[in-house]
Amino acid sequence: MRDNIIPELNLPPTSLKIKYKESKGYVLDRLRKQFVRLTPEEYVRQSFINYLIEYKSYPEGLLANEVCIELGNLKKRCDSVLYNKSIRAIMIIEYKAPSVAVTQRTFDQIIRYNMVLDVPWLIITNGLQHYCCYIKSQEEYSFLKEIPAYTELEK
Repeated sequence: MRDNIIPELNLPPTSLKIKYKESKGYVLDRLRKQFVRLTPEEYVRQSFINYLIEYKSYPEGLLANEVCIELGNLKKRCDSVLYNKSIRAIMIIEYKAPSVAVTQRTFDQIIRYNMVLDVPWLIITNGLQHYCCYIKSQEEYSFLKEIPAYTELEK
């Protein structure tokens, strides 16, 4: 069970704190400062958060995991949200397990979340494929070839 939870990812190597209790894995969530159940999707989240902080200089204090939003009458959770220094949400990040293909349905999900938060940046990753979208207006958006550094987000 331990080996198939930790997949190969298309990210730089990272060191995560993982522990096992009663044959169940737990990983330290760097942002929430607590151990959470280790699933393939959670492994992608923690690896990607470390990538953003360590390689793209995203401020740890401006990232949050499991951000609650209300979408109509439904309560939903954004996997991760990045804020600017004025504490305004500027990016939503959606994670999938490596075995889950990123499809139109995934994009539809993050677009619905963005109807609430109205951010200019969206990222979707399954740890193997990463999609970053900059939204200029409702009619104009562009996909970037790579994830921008934090300093490039507000240019």
